[in-house]
Amino acid sequence: MATRSCLCVFLFLLVAFQSTMVKANTVIPSSRCRPVLASTKEKLEFAVNLHIYKAELVLRASVGRGINDISPGLVEGPAPIGATLANLDNRTRKIMEESGLATIGHIRDIANIILRRSPLSMPQLDLSPQAFEKYLDVINVTLKPPFNIYANTNSFLLAAAFASDYLKQYYAGIMPWIVGIPERELAAGIAVYEGASYGVIRSLLNDRANLTVPPYTFTVENLTNLSAQIGNQLGGCGLKDEGLVVPLPLGAENRTTGNVIAADVNSLPYTRSALELLRIVFITGNATRPGGVFPRGFEGTLYHRILALKQS
Repeated sequence: MATRSCLCVFLFLLVAFQSTMVKANTVIPSSRCRPVLASTKEKLEFAVNLHIYKAELVLRASVGRGINDISPGLVEGPAPIGATLANLDNRTRKIMEESGLATIGHIRDIANIILRRSPLSMPQLDLSPQAFEKYLDVINVTLKPPFNIYANTNSFLLAAAFASDYLKQYYAGIMPWIVGIPERELAAGIAVYEGASYGVIRSLLNDRANLTVPPYTFTVENLTNLSAQIGNQLGGCGLKDEGLVVPLPLGAENRTTGNVIAADVNSLPYTRSALELLRIVFITGNATRPGGVFPRGFEGTLYHRILALKQS
């Protein structure tokens, strides 16, 4: 069970998070929040890293298989560290498998239509429970026993939601800058799919909002709020992640605190730049300092330019 001190920290952070959410939308974008100059090819090559992350996470958790087990020759690189079959209910397991298979299709389309090559380079992934637990270190929360995303459906859905959300946010951000009709069609198609995938996962989380996250006493709703706080803090560009409940001024038309689909005050999707996403998935708050689920960083031209230019 979670310790009393740990629960107190959770409650304190929840109150602090709710009280600052409205102010977060007023942050003025800085150079750290602007898109990085890149070609269409480079932008979609960068996205492959996020697609591989999502596919490997949800497939290995749902059916115990990775991309190369299902589509040999599509990607090449080191096998993920620490991924394991998750303790999921049958409905969630089927949804995760379908989402993972669809993501393989997206990777293949990028390889065939945009990059015109395969296999694509696969980044080293750390999908161990310990890697995900490090997110809690950002807000100085320690759980006993340690948090394990594979332990149950409630825990895993949160990780799956963010993997899909990051893709949705990235595509929403790059769409205005995609050049070429085939390229636009592909990017738009992926963006629509990821928006729907994210919505399904958030709906599953919302159905469980008042349930606890075993073996602790906090609820799914509490955990989504804390996870949003972590993403916003690491991203460093204001409020772009939200929990299942928000203050009324941030609800749709300022008339609801329910928040099944996280969106801005106009109910439009939040966008994140490459730099913001790197800071979050690295869990370092620094786009040039790998860590977290990408211990060796990303693959591709855009990422290496970011490193060369030291755009943290």
